[in-house]
Amino acid sequence: MVKNTTAEYQQVVEQCRDIFDKKMRDYGAAWRIMRTESLTDQIYIKANRIRTLQRTAERLVNEGVEPEFIGIINYSAMAIIQLQLGVVDQPDLEPEKASELHRQVLDDAFDLMSKKNHDYDEAWRSMRISSMTDLILMKLLRVKEIEDNDGKTIVSEGLDANYFDMINYAVFCMIKINEGKKNG
Repeated sequence: MVKNTTAEYQQVVEQCRDIFDKKMRDYGAAWRIMRTESLTDQIYIKANRIRTLQRTAERLVNEGVEPEFIGIINYSAMAIIQLQLGVVDQPDLEPEKASELHRQVLDDAFDLMSKKNHDYDEAWRSMRISSMTDLILMKLLRVKEIEDNDGKTIVSEGLDANYFDMINYAVFCMIKINEGKKNG
Protein backbone atom coordinates (compact mmCIF):
# COMPACT_ATOMS: atom_id res chain seq x y z
CA MET A 1 0.00 0.00 0.00
CA VAL A 2 1.45 3.36 -1.05
CA LYS A 3 1.36 5.98 1.69
CA ASN A 4 0.51 9.56 0.83
CA THR A 5 1.84 11.57 3.74
CA THR A 6 0.71 14.88 2.28
CA ALA A 7 -2.91 13.80 1.91
CA GLU A 8 -2.95 12.04 5.29
CA TYR A 9 -1.39 15.06 7.00
CA GLN A 10 -3.85 17.47 5.39
CA GLN A 11 -6.79 15.28 6.41
CA VAL A 12 -5.73 15.47 10.07
CA VAL A 13 -5.04 19.21 9.83
CA GLU A 14 -8.49 19.85 8.32
CA GLN A 15 -10.07 18.03 11.26
CA CYS A 16 -8.06 20.23 13.67
CA ARG A 17 -8.93 23.39 11.76
CA ASP A 18 -12.60 22.51 11.78
CA ILE A 19 -12.62 22.07 15.56
CA PHE A 20 -10.58 25.25 16.07
CA ASP A 21 -12.93 27.26 13.83
CA LYS A 22 -16.01 25.96 15.64
CA LYS A 23 -14.50 26.77 19.03
CA MET A 24 -13.68 30.27 17.78
CA ARG A 25 -17.37 30.72 16.98
CA ASP A 26 -18.35 29.32 20.41
CA TYR A 27 -15.78 31.07 22.61
CA GLY A 28 -14.04 33.70 20.53
CA ALA A 29 -10.33 34.20 21.08
CA ALA A 30 -10.50 34.07 24.88
CA TRP A 31 -7.28 32.02 24.77
CA ARG A 32 -5.39 35.19 23.75
CA ILE A 33 -5.10 36.09 27.45
CA MET A 34 -3.17 32.87 28.18
CA ARG A 35 0.55 33.03 28.76
CA THR A 36 2.54 30.45 26.83
CA GLU A 37 3.30 28.71 30.14
CA SER A 38 -0.43 28.12 30.60
CA LEU A 39 -0.76 26.75 27.09
CA THR A 40 2.23 24.49 27.74
CA ASP A 41 0.46 23.16 30.82
CA GLN A 42 -2.71 22.52 28.79
CA ILE A 43 -0.68 20.54 26.27
CA TYR A 44 0.97 18.66 29.12
CA ILE A 45 -2.43 17.67 30.53
CA LYS A 46 -3.44 16.29 27.11
CA ALA A 47 -0.18 14.40 26.56
CA ASN A 48 -0.18 13.01 30.09
CA ARG A 49 -3.76 11.76 29.65
CA ILE A 50 -2.77 10.02 26.41
CA ARG A 51 0.12 8.30 28.19
CA THR A 52 -2.17 7.26 31.04
CA LEU A 53 -4.69 5.82 28.57
CA GLN A 54 -1.89 3.97 26.78
CA ARG A 55 -0.76 2.40 30.06
CA THR A 56 -4.08 1.45 31.62
CA ALA A 57 -7.07 -0.47 30.38
CA GLU A 58 -9.65 1.18 32.65
CA ARG A 59 -11.17 4.43 31.40
CA LEU A 60 -13.51 6.50 33.52
CA VAL A 61 -14.10 9.15 30.85
CA ASN A 62 -15.47 7.71 27.63
CA GLU A 63 -13.15 9.55 25.23
CA GLY A 64 -10.24 8.16 23.29
CA VAL A 65 -6.86 9.66 22.55
CA GLU A 66 -7.86 11.34 19.28
CA PRO A 67 -9.41 14.44 20.91
CA GLU A 68 -6.27 14.77 23.04
CA PHE A 69 -3.94 14.68 20.02
CA ILE A 70 -6.15 17.26 18.30
CA GLY A 71 -5.91 19.37 21.46
CA ILE A 72 -2.11 19.11 21.40
CA ILE A 73 -2.08 20.30 17.78
CA ASN A 74 -4.45 23.21 18.38
CA TYR A 75 -2.94 24.33 21.70
CA SER A 76 0.55 24.18 20.19
CA ALA A 77 -0.62 26.36 17.31
CA MET A 78 -2.13 28.82 19.80
CA ALA A 79 1.17 28.89 21.72
CA ILE A 80 3.05 29.74 18.53
CA ILE A 81 0.56 32.52 17.81
CA GLN A 82 1.08 33.84 21.35
CA LEU A 83 4.86 33.83 20.80
CA GLN A 84 4.35 35.76 17.56
CA LEU A 85 1.79 38.30 18.80
CA GLY A 86 2.39 38.44 22.54
CA VAL A 87 -0.14 37.93 25.31
CA VAL A 88 -2.98 40.42 25.77
CA ASP A 89 -5.26 41.31 28.68
CA GLN A 90 -8.45 41.08 26.62
CA PRO A 91 -9.26 38.98 23.55
CA ASP A 92 -8.26 41.03 20.53
CA LEU A 93 -8.82 38.78 17.52
CA GLU A 94 -11.97 38.23 15.55
CA PRO A 95 -12.65 34.54 14.93
CA GLU A 96 -11.78 34.90 11.24
CA LYS A 97 -8.37 36.45 12.00
CA ALA A 98 -7.64 33.84 14.69
CA SER A 99 -8.52 31.08 12.20
CA GLU A 100 -6.28 32.68 9.58
CA LEU A 101 -3.34 32.75 12.01
CA HIS A 102 -4.05 29.17 13.10
CA ARG A 103 -4.14 28.10 9.45
CA GLN A 104 -0.78 29.80 8.80
CA VAL A 105 0.87 28.07 11.76
CA LEU A 106 -0.39 24.66 10.60
CA ASP A 107 0.81 25.44 7.06
CA ASP A 108 4.24 26.29 8.50
CA ALA A 109 4.19 23.04 10.48
CA PHE A 110 3.41 21.15 7.27
CA ASP A 111 6.32 22.84 5.46
CA LEU A 112 8.68 21.90 8.30
CA MET A 113 7.34 18.33 8.33
CA SER A 114 7.88 18.01 4.58
CA LYS A 115 11.53 18.99 4.88
CA LYS A 116 12.23 16.81 7.90
CA ASN A 117 10.21 13.91 6.48
CA HIS A 118 12.41 13.96 3.38
CA ASP A 119 15.64 13.99 5.38
CA TYR A 120 14.49 11.34 7.87
CA ASP A 121 12.88 9.14 5.19
CA GLU A 122 9.54 8.92 7.02
CA ALA A 123 11.13 7.22 10.05
CA TRP A 124 8.03 8.10 12.08
CA ARG A 125 6.08 5.42 10.20
CA SER A 126 8.17 2.78 12.02
CA MET A 127 7.60 4.37 15.41
CA ARG A 128 4.98 3.43 17.94
CA ILE A 129 2.33 5.95 18.94
CA SER A 130 3.47 5.47 22.55
CA SER A 131 7.02 6.48 21.59
CA MET A 132 5.79 9.62 19.87
CA THR A 133 3.69 10.40 22.95
CA ASP A 134 6.84 10.14 25.05
CA LEU A 135 8.64 12.46 22.62
CA ILE A 136 5.83 15.00 22.98
CA LEU A 137 6.13 14.77 26.78
CA MET A 138 9.91 15.20 26.55
CA LYS A 139 9.45 18.27 24.34
CA LEU A 140 7.03 19.65 26.93
CA LEU A 141 9.60 19.21 29.68
CA ARG A 142 12.14 21.00 27.49
CA VAL A 143 9.67 23.82 26.86
CA LYS A 144 8.99 24.16 30.60
CA GLU A 145 12.74 24.39 31.24
CA ILE A 146 13.16 27.04 28.53
CA GLU A 147 10.18 28.97 29.93
CA ASP A 148 11.73 28.79 33.42
CA ASN A 149 14.89 30.27 31.87
CA ASP A 150 12.92 33.23 30.50
CA GLY A 151 12.94 31.76 26.99
CA LYS A 152 16.73 31.75 26.73
CA THR A 153 18.73 28.84 25.36
CA ILE A 154 22.46 28.41 24.83
CA VAL A 155 22.58 25.95 21.93
CA SER A 156 19.09 24.47 21.80
CA GLU A 157 16.12 25.24 19.60
CA GLY A 158 13.69 27.77 20.98
CA LEU A 159 10.11 27.45 22.12
CA ASP A 160 8.54 27.69 18.69
CA ALA A 161 10.61 24.81 17.28
CA ASN A 162 9.46 22.55 20.12
CA TYR A 163 5.81 23.51 19.60
CA PHE A 164 6.14 22.81 15.86
CA ASP A 165 7.65 19.40 16.62
CA MET A 166 4.76 18.62 18.99
CA ILE A 167 2.27 19.53 16.26
CA ASN A 168 3.98 17.20 13.82
CA TYR A 169 4.33 14.27 16.23
CA ALA A 170 0.65 14.61 17.16
CA VAL A 171 -0.34 14.68 13.47
CA PHE A 172 1.78 11.55 12.89
CA CYS A 173 -0.02 9.84 15.77
CA MET A 174 -3.39 10.74 14.27
CA ILE A 175 -2.28 9.39 10.88
CA LYS A 176 -1.25 6.11 12.51
CA ILE A 177 -4.56 5.93 14.42
CA ASN A 178 -6.48 6.53 11.18
CA GLU A 179 -4.43 3.82 9.42
CA GLY A 180 -5.26 1.43 12.24
CA LYS A 181 -8.97 2.11 11.78
CA LYS A 182 -8.70 1.42 8.03
CA ASN A 183 -6.73 -1.78 8.58
CA GLY A 184 -8.66 -2.83 11.69
